[in-house]
Formats: sequence, structure tokens, C-alpha cells
Amino acid sequence: MKKTLISIVLILVIVGSAFAQGYKVGDLAENFKLKSTKGEFVSLFEYDKATKGAIVIFTCNHCPYAKAYEDRIIDLDQKFREKGYPVIAINPNDPALAPEDSFEKMIERSNEKGFPFPYLLDETQEVYKMYGATRTPHVYLLNRVDNQFNVSYIGTIDDNYKDPSLVTKKYLENAVNALLKGKLPDPNFTKAIGCSIKD
Repeated sequence: MKKTLISIVLILVIVGSAFAQGYKVGDLAENFKLKSTKGEFVSLFEYDKATKGAIVIFTCNHCPYAKAYEDRIIDLDQKFREKGYPVIAINPNDPALAPEDSFEKMIERSNEKGFPFPYLLDETQEVYKMYGATRTPHVYLLNRVDNQFNVSYIGTIDDNYKDPSLVTKKYLENAVNALLKGKLPDPNFTKAIGCSIKD
């Protein structure tokens, strides 16, 4: 009996660890449906069939890294939305731990910055765990293949969050351009740099 219980605990630990790791490059992303600052619900699978993929970015209001990247995220959406890769921004933080990331504050920030992309609240914090995001910002580039979304790049946006003028490697932009050319991103994984997610 004791051995059986130990075995069950070990299985649960292994399964839990695998779940905590989230998506890896090559995995198929599952659907999500989250409330946006516009008051509507946005679903990944309900995006227009002409959409070639999506740039899913876990971000928030309060984190200095997230703030530093806001204008670049806007630029990325404006550059790639018409090419089939729109930005979908998701706030994964618990507002009880980070009051500045409340839904009301998200609406204020979205209006203040004029976000052209949906800014969604992961209220149950299930989506960021499904993806395996650990930082804000944390990027997941999805590529649509046979009406499924394949994870093609995971990581950071570029190599200098402090100063856009000093960026030498535009990891995310290069990854999207590779997909547009029918190629695989290289690199397809980088370390996400930012604030820890408040859970």
C-alpha cells in the first residue's frame, strides 16, 4: 500500500512538472478565450482563417521590462498584422499581488498607449501555465498549419530591453520573417528576460 502511494505521488510530481514546463517549440497550442480591455472575449481559434499565425505575448502594466517593450510591441503588431501575424497580449498576473495589473488598470493602460492589439486578462491564470510563461514579457510565436497553431518560437523580443537603438538581434521579428519566407526560425528559442509572473 505504501509503495503504491509513493508511486502515485511520483507520477503526480512528474505530470505536474511536465505541465509546469508548458509548450516547447513544435507543440500545438490549445485554444483560449479571454476577456479583452474592449469588453469582448477573444479566442485564438476564432481568428480569421486568413491569419497565418499569432504573436502571443505575456505582458503586464507594472513591470519595467514590459513597459520598456510596449512601443516595440505596438510596432510589431503594425508591421505584421497585415501580413497575417497579429499580436495578442495577455496579462497573466494576479491583481491581488500586483494591484497595478488589475483589469481596470489594464483598460487605462490600453487607452493611454492606444494598443492596436487585444489586451487580455488571464483571470484564472490557466493560460500562462498552459504555455509555460515565466516572465513579462514572454513571447510565443504561433504558426498556423492545417488550421492548427504550431509553436515556432519562444523567448524574448530582442537583445536590449533598455534601449531600442542598441538592439543588434531582433529575435522575434527575424522569427516572423522566417515564417513568412516559409523557413523555420533560427534561433527558435531564447531566454525570456523580464519580471516574474505574480501568482
